[in-house]
Amino acid sequence: MAELKEDPAQLGNEADEETEPQEPEEPEEPAEPRQAERPPEPSNPPVELGDLPFTLADRKRNKPGGNAPVELSPEIFRAYDIRGVVGQSLDEGIARQVGQAIGTQALEDGAAPVVVARDGRHSGPGLVKGMIEGISSTGCDVIDIGAVPTGVLYFAAYEAGSGSGVMVTGSHNPPDYNGFKVMLGGKTLAQERITGLYERLEAGDIRIGKGDITQQERLQAYRDRIAGDIQLKRPIKVVADCGNGIGGVCAADVLRDIGAEVLPLFDDVDGDFPNHHPDPSDPHNLEDLIGSVAMMQADLGVAFDGDADRLGVVTPDGEIIYSDRLMMLFAREVLSRNPGAKIIYDVKCTGKLDEVIREAGGDPEMFKTGHSLIKNRMKEVDAPFAGEMSGHFFFKDRWYGFDCGIYSAARMLEILAMDDRTPQQVLSSLPASISTPELKVQMNEGENHEFVADFQEKARFVDARVSTIDGLRADYDYGWGLVRASNTTPILVVRFEADSEESLEIIKESFRMQMLSVRRDLNLPF
Repeated sequence: MAELKEDPAQLGNEADEETEPQEPEEPEEPAEPRQAERPPEPSNPPVELGDLPFTLADRKRNKPGGNAPVELSPEIFRAYDIRGVVGQSLDEGIARQVGQAIGTQALEDGAAPVVVARDGRHSGPGLVKGMIEGISSTGCDVIDIGAVPTGVLYFAAYEAGSGSGVMVTGSHNPPDYNGFKVMLGGKTLAQERITGLYERLEAGDIRIGKGDITQQERLQAYRDRIAGDIQLKRPIKVVADCGNGIGGVCAADVLRDIGAEVLPLFDDVDGDFPNHHPDPSDPHNLEDLIGSVAMMQADLGVAFDGDADRLGVVTPDGEIIYSDRLMMLFAREVLSRNPGAKIIYDVKCTGKLDEVIREAGGDPEMFKTGHSLIKNRMKEVDAPFAGEMSGHFFFKDRWYGFDCGIYSAARMLEILAMDDRTPQQVLSSLPASISTPELKVQMNEGENHEFVADFQEKARFVDARVSTIDGLRADYDYGWGLVRASNTTPILVVRFEADSEESLEIIKESFRMQMLSVRRDLNLPF
């Protein structure tokens, strides 16, 4: 099991002299006014540094660029989560305020206690401290499970609580980012429920109380739950690239538990991400994994993002098996036990996925992009499986319905081990098309959504089946094109797929002309 770099707090408490170092005096540095300006509620239960330890180096890293506390801004309340740059739009005080809103909402929903965890980013200990103080100050109980992957947080929320949890994570964003993924009563907060937390804080609609804070170790129970359900029919040799994210604390162990031969890569948890960015949806970040799979003569390579809720896969010949093709593998297996079931995928996925689901006896549904939106849609239609092009896979079949990259890797290995063919042969046989990666068009804040609204109104695609559920997607018999507004950054996301290079160019040209007719100054990357 890998250790967190310079962070002894990840899975348990250390001695006080290690967790509460005395900082050297710095007379030239003005005293920080944060505690004086925003003291904790007097009814807050105490949170000792011994409960949430971090090192002197961590403390210095966690300090904002200036001494003034960060002011609460509505901009951090995004479509799928709460996210900001530490020291600019996010700090311990903001975490405390958000925690107050979450604790109050949990109590109103009858969804206490709230389980709290964090990933391996350097700002995590301070943000967790603020979050726990905020939640407990409302009278809501908190269960602190330390530094673990997001999948472990969700698992603990269902098994040890009422389906409520907060994951402090920057996911696949740069090291100076962090944020909060929030689930209350088994439902992930998104859109108006996220912005509703900000509105509650602005209105001062906050409860005051004193909730209990307990610490629990849930990692072993998570491992046991997976190994108790999945055991490989035959061993598979796999390289597991954790990208120095929090998956390093258990990904290799989980896959070994189910019978795989695992060669870990970059499993030392390090919030600086010194080897490559932890985002398996970017092919550049898979280069080390591809080289390692070939060098070690492994059957397969898997990669995880910063909080290990997403999965990337490569074969020994260097082929990247994109998520929409992995969904074909998963959907067939799930539908073998759930005939006629609804299978959900997002608008960025291949058109061939619809065909595969129907051939397997399923009912395909294309839906909006966003892990929170997909999970909530699954609940609405009782779907046993869903997936996103970004690498999020959601299993309700034999699992809880949340996204966990490590569990998804285990399910994939289980399927591959039951086939007499090699993993590469199985994965390469999945239907494929000629497609572009996600192409990004940079815009100013807010402009992307305005553009998409204009494009939906003005664009005309003759002989195409047009969907405007998330942006605009035009499907032809020979391929499709998509333009949508990202909900996390001010960009347009564009993607194309076709049965031939000639057809691909026809679709791209149609989108190019109509996008430029809406806004002539666009710098299009196609």
